[in-house]
Amino acid sequence: MDVLILGAGFSGAAIARRLLPAAGSVAGTTRSQERRQVLADLGFEALIYNGETISPELLAVMERTTHLVQSIAPGKAGDPLMRTGMPDITTLMPNLRWAAYLSTVGVYGDHKGAWVTEDAPLEPVSDRSKERVEAEQAWLDLGEAADIPVAVLRLSGIYGPGRNGFCNLANGTARRLVKPGQVFNRIRVEDIAGSVAFLSEKGIGGIFNVTDDEPAPPQDVVLEAARLMGVTPPPEIAFETAELSPMARTFYGENKRVSNAKLRAAGYTFLHPDYRQSLRQMWSEDCWKS
Repeated sequence: MDVLILGAGFSGAAIARRLLPAAGSVAGTTRSQERRQVLADLGFEALIYNGETISPELLAVMERTTHLVQSIAPGKAGDPLMRTGMPDITTLMPNLRWAAYLSTVGVYGDHKGAWVTEDAPLEPVSDRSKERVEAEQAWLDLGEAADIPVAVLRLSGIYGPGRNGFCNLANGTARRLVKPGQVFNRIRVEDIAGSVAFLSEKGIGGIFNVTDDEPAPPQDVVLEAARLMGVTPPPEIAFETAELSPMARTFYGENKRVSNAKLRAAGYTFLHPDYRQSLRQMWSEDCWKS
């Protein structure tokens, strides 16, 4: 198995670490030289890719790639590998046997707190979620045309060591915003990596929600992190009076409970099924910082 991860950020790097022991090779891309060195220090091949120009080094990696993880967000022109003028992916990667496209539960839009499965209607609100819907379909179409399993992973709010409520409390950025009835799902980054490993090993394609068991009000998660740290939680702030960026405000405009039943039925067992267990594990093992 020769793995290429396009966009080895927080999730991509976790996937690389998870796949590295069993893979023949693992390569990941980044936009910056600084990040490239960080990835190289983790033990896998790091390449520069800005989403437009494919270097000779990246092309050589693509030619040997058997398993692809696409984590780069699309733009107005679409997915980086699907844009007008790009060579066909099966030409770039003639040995490709399986691919994963990392998407978002934002494609569902607002369901007013109701439960959604992979079959729920897609009603994306933001432009970035609309672009995700188009990119998802492009990857699924590729898989069907090339007879390659393509797994679309719809991720909820990503957190883990180095990016969590403890970090926010420690650096003074934690806020306890309250919007009555609002819930979010979240997912530990290790379960994103575990899901990719599970689906790739079995060669499974299709659409999967990669999310925890317990959608919860965001202020409850902050409160639990503060309790475990033994610190005073930040005061509650009414959503209506909170100063938020336009992007942050769009997140609160979507309210849904996302089901992971399909992924569980396929055989995946979550390492961190809910935020309480997850926060407790990070705190007790002192691994929340990184």
